[in-house]
Amino acid sequence: MTPARSRRPIRTPLDAFQRFARLEAAGGILLLACAVVALAWANSPYSDAYFALWESHLRIGWEGRALDESLLHWINDGLMAVFFFVVGLEIKRELLAGELSSRRRAALPMVAAVGGMVVPAGIYAAFNAGGEAAAGWGVPMATDIAFALGVLALLGDRVPVSLKVFLTALAIVDDLGAILVIALFYTGDVTAAWLGVGAVALAGLVALNAGGVRHGVPYGVLGVLLWFAFLQSGVHATVAGVLSAATIPATARIDGLEFLARGRALLSSFGQATERTDLRLANQGQQDAIHSLEEVIEEVSTPLQKLEHALHPWVIYFILPVFALANAGVAIEGGVTAMLVEPIGLGVVLGLVLGKQVGVTLFAWLAVRLGLADLPEDVRWTQLYGVAWLAGIGFTMSLFIAGLAFGEGNELLSGAKLAILVASVASGLGGWLVLTRADGDR
Repeated sequence: MTPARSRRPIRTPLDAFQRFARLEAAGGILLLACAVVALAWANSPYSDAYFALWESHLRIGWEGRALDESLLHWINDGLMAVFFFVVGLEIKRELLAGELSSRRRAALPMVAAVGGMVVPAGIYAAFNAGGEAAAGWGVPMATDIAFALGVLALLGDRVPVSLKVFLTALAIVDDLGAILVIALFYTGDVTAAWLGVGAVALAGLVALNAGGVRHGVPYGVLGVLLWFAFLQSGVHATVAGVLSAATIPATARIDGLEFLARGRALLSSFGQATERTDLRLANQGQQDAIHSLEEVIEEVSTPLQKLEHALHPWVIYFILPVFALANAGVAIEGGVTAMLVEPIGLGVVLGLVLGKQVGVTLFAWLAVRLGLADLPEDVRWTQLYGVAWLAGIGFTMSLFIAGLAFGEGNELLSGAKLAILVASVASGLGGWLVLTRADGDR
């Protein structure tokens, strides 16, 4: 008999989600730390060094054929393309096998997310329509999943897993909505020739998928070409990341039952080849079984899941913290209050803090009331309302859209950034208080 302590539990989809949530929560803490550092640095005696760093230029290529952009531009259009690629993988996974894979399960987070986008955008427009800040209506629409799950992590087991799943699905729909807003409303003048190059690259990616190609190199080459073509065309380059992700194969070559049968046979062969002697290296029979087992594991894995698993830690622990460090720094001139009472400040703060909680809760209630969806298992309305508060943590996507809406060096951008930071902190604290009270009321 195998000792009980040496047995490892079977990993279930729920285990996979919990690992995902822990990774996001840890990333949220790092993200917050980088935002605090950026804000402190931008308002310190060394603020000139902070802004000069991100404006310094980096050239990639050769004379006459080089991309020469500021470091901030490389982060927002380069590194963030990888972030959007991973977001695209997450969206595709959720649509195929996650909370968005069935109409009944997807209804509640989808309807709630729509409310959480429409109401904040409407509140922002009410303060800024016709003004110089009108273009920022998309700023208060998105939810930062890393920060939101980080707040839920503080509550531990007092929050049901089904509530975390709902928040994750809602944030992913939010991301999809933000991507559509960026593609449709924050794209500049389009150069048809480069857009044609991008279309050819995208067609090549689709052809690779249709032809059953599973190796990552061809997808990577065409994905970079698609990114470069979009960068030159006027369509925001990060959209290329999402489109590339949509072409990554999401099917395995063998199903789970075949994997179990072949895996057990190979493990049996490994056991038969195992000798009683203590060998530092596997013998030939063991090596054959190991190599065959690796091939079987490769066949049961999907390229989509492997890429997401490989890139997700890089996004959480490197790309997003660097983005926060480069974008969260705002010089506060004239006082926080003075900046927040401007129309752009009021639109962003009220949109994220008030609009998100009202939009998410109201639309979710309507979906349940009309019989379109059910409340998640073990979740009460007070807890869902707490999550609606957390949906007001915009941060990453809100900062990104603000940069697209107002451009660097614009005073409106500084006001928007400060409002995003204030609203995200207020939403996080409000959500934590509501969920803590909801747990105590059980």
